[in-house]
Amino acid sequence: MPKLKTSKTAAKRFSFTKNGKVKMKHSKMNHNTGLKNTKIKRGLRKVAIASESNVKAIRKMMPYS
Repeated sequence: MPKLKTSKTAAKRFSFTKNGKVKMKHSKMNHNTGLKNTKIKRGLRKVAIASESNVKAIRKMMPYS
């Protein structure tokens, strides 16, 4: 059986916590930030946890993580 390949795009975007949750960056911070509140932008800087419905697909893209 050959080795499974890790999706490099997924490896750059996601990482795992000790408990197996998927960490990722929030979206909506790349442009039009002048129109957003400071409070909203501050919240978007924090790490997000991926929803449970997406975790299965992310794990499939990163088999050895």
